[in-house]
Amino acid sequence: MVDLSVNIGKLKLKNPVLTASGTFGYGEEYADFVDLNRLGGFIVKGTTLNHREGNPYPRMVETPSGMLNAVGLQNKGVDYFINEIYPRIKDVDSQVIVNVSGACLEDYVKVCEKLAPLDKIEAVEINISCPNVKQGGMAFGTTCAGAESVTKAIRDAYDKTMIVKLSPNVTDIAEIARAVEVAGADAVSLTNTFLGMAINVETQRPYLSTITGGLSGACIRPIAVRMVWQVANAVKIPVVGLGGIMNGRDAVEFMLAGATAIQVGTANFVDPSVTVKIVDYIEDYMKRHGIEKATDLIGAMKR
Repeated sequence: MVDLSVNIGKLKLKNPVLTASGTFGYGEEYADFVDLNRLGGFIVKGTTLNHREGNPYPRMVETPSGMLNAVGLQNKGVDYFINEIYPRIKDVDSQVIVNVSGACLEDYVKVCEKLAPLDKIEAVEINISCPNVKQGGMAFGTTCAGAESVTKAIRDAYDKTMIVKLSPNVTDIAEIARAVEVAGADAVSLTNTFLGMAINVETQRPYLSTITGGLSGACIRPIAVRMVWQVANAVKIPVVGLGGIMNGRDAVEFMLAGATAIQVGTANFVDPSVTVKIVDYIEDYMKRHGIEKATDLIGAMKR
């Protein structure tokens, strides 16, 4: 037997495999394909204070080895989550993490305050990196001052585990990571999508209604791995790695670079059962390499 468990702050995961917000709904949408109890946890879709319609269609387009999306945090608001969704998923034997976003600092704080009393929700992921909204999101995550202000405000109001999701669309992501660490973050997750665009050459119009969108998928993985490695060497808090993880091998690569846990995103659209396959791969990899604890994989890249 091998020990797959890892810790993110006070949050204990039975294994390092999480799902990325926005790619797994509220978990129940994938219950026919995945035994949710086998996951380390799943991160529900971005949740805001009030109902959001998201951006106009079209808002998704396939690209070579990836996809662009401009969904724009469509959701029915935190009260809907608490009253309708939470009762249906609270008994799953897996960590449920809520991805929180807002148009202003006060929105972030209010959402976290509403979530705090929920026993099953032991952690939030603070989205300061979404490139598909006009207010909030990436506007907070591209400067140290902005990232620090949101993190500190939430830390003052929320005492459970707080993961801050960082934007790769910055000059120095390690600098941003250090800023949120100082402000009280328990962990950081990276990377969110890269800002990109695609044009239909026949119509000479952009594919997305918003013109630009967030690029995800296998095409971004080498950049994401590099950023995880840089951040893991810059901070003392855990790093959750994501960005183009399509299989178990990719997940192990992120852990070797310094990730304590990983998130699977776009791959869920390709293979709805990919997450449990990644759990199995990590366990098999550890057995093959004589590794007893998943924690021994973290940052174990040999120079």
